[in-house]
Amino acid sequence: MQTDLIIIKDYCNRCQVDPAFIVELEEDGLISIQVIDEERYIPVSQLAELERYTHLYYDLSINIAGIDAIQHMLKRIENLQREVRSLRNELGFYR
Repeated sequence: MQTDLIIIKDYCNRCQVDPAFIVELEEDGLISIQVIDEERYIPVSQLAELERYTHLYYDLSINIAGIDAIQHMLKRIENLQREVRSLRNELGFYR
């Protein structure tokens, strides 16, 4: 078995998360799930995102559509910040 995967059932039990929530996240394309021998896994690399989504959903009562919108806006902000850094670097070159 790969060590870079987390069994979804175990994650849900430890974090008191409904497995249907994780399935909804996958259906909306927010996370990816791998199925190996009929067991569902999430890559460790997506754990931080899953925890963020869990916090938004359970602690802040934001629905899946809202989480999707927030994720889209955060990615857009990251892209804009990269663009600003790049433009600042170019501007510094001409000074």
